[in-house]
Amino acid sequence: MRTYQSIADIPDGFGASVVTIGKFDGVHTGHRQVLRELADIADAEALQSVVVTFDRNPLSVLRPEDCPEALVSLPQKLELISQLRVDATLVLEFTRALSELSPDEFVSSILVSALHARVVLVGEDFRFGAGGTGTVSTLRELGERHGFSVRMIEDIRFSGGRRASSTWVRELLAEGRVVEAAEILGYEPSIRSVVVHGLQRGRALGYPTANLAPQIEGFIPADGVYAAWATVGEDRFPAAVSIGNNPTFDGVPEKQVEAHLLDQDLDLYDRVIEVSFVEYVRGMSKFANVLELSAQMNRDEERIRGILGVAPRL
Repeated sequence: MRTYQSIADIPDGFGASVVTIGKFDGVHTGHRQVLRELADIADAEALQSVVVTFDRNPLSVLRPEDCPEALVSLPQKLELISQLRVDATLVLEFTRALSELSPDEFVSSILVSALHARVVLVGEDFRFGAGGTGTVSTLRELGERHGFSVRMIEDIRFSGGRRASSTWVRELLAEGRVVEAAEILGYEPSIRSVVVHGLQRGRALGYPTANLAPQIEGFIPADGVYAAWATVGEDRFPAAVSIGNNPTFDGVPEKQVEAHLLDQDLDLYDRVIEVSFVEYVRGMSKFANVLELSAQMNRDEERIRGILGVAPRL
């Protein structure tokens, strides 16, 4: 997948395209439905499939106080999109000036002049242009003028009728409900960061952990212990992951993320680790002493091995 960081990066002679536009935070099942349809149209009509997205949530510029925490970083989002047969992604820097483009200016400068759109694929609640004044009807009118068609795609809905949304995923992760979040996302929710030095308490208990630096990409689930997979480079390991401040000890920062890789004792310092959450195991608890904590960690590991299908420790 080719990634363009601005309109100026798009080469001359860029072919006719089918385009979709959105934040795509999390690239969940609803987004994936759109991107599959995008690729199918591109194949059927010999067009370039293009995603137009933004370098940040528009609310961070327009109404920062209402801007939710992102489910994925921009690099994570681009990686997820690249897995879905998309030819190119245009990442627009979302500025006040961009937000003030009229619907006609947005369509003319981006969809027509830059991308040579022949088909534009959107959801039923699509809004664009200054103040969100552009609707699907507006887009259709502009399409008739500029020579592209507009196609709508229905939302993905789950039992109970609720549609897939980034908001719903955030709600689930904030409660530690990673299994349900994975169903909405279409993949296991993940975070990643660089491994840094910790206080070695886990190693002293026989459970060495990789401590993630606070600059974490992705939405951190609720405090607790999780069964997870940890990916380092090309290698993937079963892991027990703790999130929180570990109330048994003093001075542990809030939202500390530690991953114990089962049956491994690797030097991971300064390496990037990605943690993919499989199942919530228990909440954080304060234990009377380290012996009680160690006993609970043994029970946690036994349960996590069962969840991940890993043989018991010898």
